[in-house]
This record gives sequence, structure tokens and C-alpha cells, in this order.
Amino acid sequence: MNTISYDAPYDVAVVGAGIVGLAVAREILARRPDARLVVIDKQTAVAQHQTGHNSGVIHSGIYYTPGSLKARLCVEGARLMYDYCDEHAIPYERCGKLVVALDEAELPRLDALEARARANGVSGLRRVTAAEIREIEPEARGLSALHSPETGIVDFAEVARTMERELRGKGVDFALGHEVTGVRRTGGQTVVECRDAVFRAGWAVLCAGLWSDRLAVSAGAPPNPRVLPFRGAYLRVAEGQAPLVRGMIYPVPDPDLPFLGVHVTKHIDGHVSLGPSAMLVGSREARAGWRASGRDALSTLAWPGTWKVGRRFWRTGVNELRMAASRRAFVAACSRYVPAVESMLLDDKGTSGVRAQAVGRDGSLIDDFVISETPGASHVRNAPSPAATSSLALARELVDRMEVASTAP
Repeated sequence: MNTISYDAPYDVAVVGAGIVGLAVAREILARRPDARLVVIDKQTAVAQHQTGHNSGVIHSGIYYTPGSLKARLCVEGARLMYDYCDEHAIPYERCGKLVVALDEAELPRLDALEARARANGVSGLRRVTAAEIREIEPEARGLSALHSPETGIVDFAEVARTMERELRGKGVDFALGHEVTGVRRTGGQTVVECRDAVFRAGWAVLCAGLWSDRLAVSAGAPPNPRVLPFRGAYLRVAEGQAPLVRGMIYPVPDPDLPFLGVHVTKHIDGHVSLGPSAMLVGSREARAGWRASGRDALSTLAWPGTWKVGRRFWRTGVNELRMAASRRAFVAACSRYVPAVESMLLDDKGTSGVRAQAVGRDGSLIDDFVISETPGASHVRNAPSPAATSSLALARELVDRMEVASTAP
């Protein structure tokens, strides 16, 4: 195990041991092999938050606004992710994905998605008919669909653990179990303050997910945007039944929301999930149950953007509450395009995770990656899906910007 130095300064401190933070550390080391790096995280193991609680989908780039960071980095990131998995013998499957329109009213939105996907250079994309839907996914139903054969599945937590082993083998220090409380610049160094330790570095890169806004503000950044925690719950199809899907089946999403709707997904270990939901919760760590945090709830309720989002999407919020309270409602949402779901047995317990969604003061749901700088530090202010898919490409973007900012007069 590497010895952690609390006093000697590091060249770079990376805050956050999710897949984005680990990819950033890996990218820095690739460019500066002799750099002294430390990765800091409040958890005692890597990939304990969004990285380890997502649907495990390697996205192809269908949904994102052409020209945005998400669009560019998702397409590039998917290619890099497949290459990384090949290099390190990490299991994955290009099982493909259908985005299904159920009726005529959804066709204009499907047309718009197709136009976006083609503008983004999504490989292998094609429009399919109702009959072709059933050929690709025998249990699926719909009027028309987009088929993305390059969309895949992987265990992103396993990818993160592989990155950790790689980094440790190259001398990177890991300070796990240290909760970061603030970041400041003093004496030409960036000081990363934890509850039980202090780390100093020439530069810090903060990939702190649900706590990214608070740490950015502590470093001198403006409070806009603020992170709101959205809990995504999944139901799991019980094992030992007839195969339900060959890959993934998604609905046509609401273009006003940065969420993709409740979908049916095969995972790399073979199980099938339904979900996720997307419900605003009272704690940034509310992965299970109705856990609440006074500080987190106050932060959410005091933000003007929260109330503007609520007024705009109250019907969506009511529907999410309904699905949270009723498995029947959850299953019904999926059975519209996969009717066989209605007859499937479900496990007693599902899974869940909390998504960090940045919301502007004006009530805008930020639908792109957001990167910013303060003196001596780079901040990932918004990195929801497809951040895991994009992580290796996002790391290149971050380190490119870090190198420019760190050498600026």
C-alpha cells in the first residue's frame, strides 16, 4: 500500500474517487508520469456513489444537443471506454438499444432524436418499423423506433476498480475515508481541507459529484448552479424466468427534462432492471428509503431554482411520487412498450442511487457537463449521465483546461 504524505505537497490532488476522478488522475499521469498525485474521497472504497449505482449503459450519443460537451464527449468516450475494457479484459456487451415511439404523437420527438443522433455521428443508427422492433426485441411493441447497435453494457464500478489498481501500481496515493470540507488557495498552493487531515497540492481537480457545488463555493466560485439530489430507483426482474430483453428498450424521453424515462435494461451480469425513477429527495445520500438531511433539505428549499423547477414540472413530480409509492405504477410505465413485464416476477428488493443534477438560479435544469476554474483548482460542476460513458474523454477535456488555467499569468 502506498504511504500517504499529509505534509509534503502533491503536484495534483484529485477529489472524488468515482469514475470521472479516477479517469482524470489517469490522464494526468499519462501526460506527467513523474507527477505526485493523490486521490481523496470520503468513502473507504472507490465507486461508492453515482459510479456504482447507475444502469451500467455505455451510451452512444443519441440524446445530446449537437455541439455540446455531452454530445462530443459521449461519442468519443464510448469509443475510449470500449478500448479500455478490451485492454484490461473487462467484460462488456454491445447488446444494442431501442428508443420506441408508441404512437403518432411521439413521432416528431423521435424524428428530432434521430436528427440529433446523426448530427452527433452515432455509429450504426437506423430507423426501424413496428415489425423490425419485434425482430430486434420480440417482447417490445411500438409504432417506430431508433435502433442503436453500438450501445452497450458494462459494470462501471469494475472499470473504476481497474483504474484504481492501475493508478496504485504507478505510485498514485489514495486517501480514502477522508471527507473533504473545503478548498482554498494560499501561499501558491491549493489546500484541501478534510475533517481529519489537510492535503496540499500545486493544483486540485474536484470531481465531487453531489458535493461539487459546496466545494466549488468554498474555493471562491459562485453558488450558481446548485446541485439538487434526484433519487433513481430500479426494480429488478427475478431470476429463473424466460428472457425478457436482449438489450435495452427505452421510451421517447421528454425533451424538456434531462432524464430518459423508465426503461428496461439488461445488465452485464445477466439480470434485467426496470427504471430508474427520478424523484427529488431530501438528502444527497438518500440511496435508500426516505432519508433526509436538514442541511441538504435547506440547501434545496432555499435555492430559487428549486421552486421554479417545481412550478414547471409539478405534474412530473406527482407521477414520480406515484411510482415511488406503487410498484404497479412502475411496472405499468414499462409495460406500455414491453407488455410482458406485467407477467414477470420481481425481486423483493430493488436498487437505487442519487443523481447530482445541477439547477440554475433561474430554474434551468443544466443539460450539459459544466467545468469551471478557481485559483488553483478545476471543478466539475455538473456531470450526470452520460458521465460514466464519457469519463475518459471528459478527463482529457478537464486536463486540457487544467493545463491552460495552471499556466495562465
